[in-house]
Amino acid sequence: MAKILDRLLLFVYSLSIGILSVIAILLLSGALPDVPEIDDGPAVYITAIAVAVVLFLLSIRFFYISMRRDRASLPSVDQRTEYGDIQISMETIENLSLKAAGKVKGIRDLKSRIRVSQAGLEIMIRAVVDGEHSLPLLTTDVQRQVHDFVQETTGIPVADVSVYIANLTQSPSFKSRVE
Repeated sequence: MAKILDRLLLFVYSLSIGILSVIAILLLSGALPDVPEIDDGPAVYITAIAVAVVLFLLSIRFFYISMRRDRASLPSVDQRTEYGDIQISMETIENLSLKAAGKVKGIRDLKSRIRVSQAGLEIMIRAVVDGEHSLPLLTTDVQRQVHDFVQETTGIPVADVSVYIANLTQSPSFKSRVE
């Protein structure tokens, strides 16, 4: 939403500066009648016209930036096989790691982040646990599960799986009422 608002503001800004600079150029060059005379000499006219032209050129550039489409490709991991190129988006790898980590019992509220290094993928998992299982065993299971699943599914070597336990969930305690 902010990106759309920024583009809209840039569009309005570039359009208004462009119109004002064209009016200034026309007034200073004498193309429009009834221009007030400035007695400071031709240097002031030339400087004012130069500033107006620069502002006009900048407004054209900003107008172009506000109107063009984003052609930036989404980050991906590229592989070359004997049959051709393969691109796997980072979002896909994040979702695969979340799917694998979600299979481990005792894990809740997962988030993942992926980085690509020379050795392979570096996967960071942030999790909330239930507190009923051993944390070292739980994190080892998550690391193994994510490593094996992502590597087998994508064919991309996984260099490192880091697990950060952010918190543990509080199990709701129900008190029975005796009437």
